[in-house]
Amino acid sequence: MSASCGHHVSFDGTSAGYRRALWVVIALNATMFAVEITAGALAGSQALRADALDFFADAATYGASLWVIGRPLATRARVAMAKGVSLLLMGLWVFGSTLWLLFGPGLPRAEVMGIVGALALAANLASVLILLRYRDGDANVRSVWLCSRNDAVGNVAVMGAALLVGITATPWPDLVVAAAMSGLFLSSAWQILTRARAELRQAATTSHDHPHDHDPDHGHVH
Repeated sequence: MSASCGHHVSFDGTSAGYRRALWVVIALNATMFAVEITAGALAGSQALRADALDFFADAATYGASLWVIGRPLATRARVAMAKGVSLLLMGLWVFGSTLWLLFGPGLPRAEVMGIVGALALAANLASVLILLRYRDGDANVRSVWLCSRNDAVGNVAVMGAALLVGITATPWPDLVVAAAMSGLFLSSAWQILTRARAELRQAATTSHDHPHDHDPDHGHVH
């Protein structure tokens, strides 16, 4: 969904439907984070742990996106920048911990990975369908869509890894999927940060051209 106000401004989330959609997916993602982080520990699966972190990132992202709806572009861009940085750090952590586990991980429980992966995929497909019409917009709206997409892709990968772990009786598929998800986090972080930087420049230009636009009291000139 895309919106314009005469200056090619992206949809900023200011609609009741978008707010309702965010509340629904926050509940879905918070629930699945708790399920997957527990299952990842029980199954000894790095891929499940990585996917659980993705659910956590989604819930935090959606909460932040709700908070910034209707706020000035510069505020929304700064929040998006913070989300991009957190996603970048999460990707680096998953990559580093996956490398660490290469030195002697146990064999993950393929059946737990498969069952939980299927449950998570159902939750993510529901989130993707709910947010599909809002996939285009400013950096905050875009970050919500990217996180939902990451989860759906990650769950398909976890289920594939579970199948390969069962067939090969080795932990390598699990670790490869975790590393791939790390790359997806880093790619999404780059997209969010790039758009947020562009919006910060746009906000600075707008503030310079119209110094009273974001100052309801007209008492401070930026």
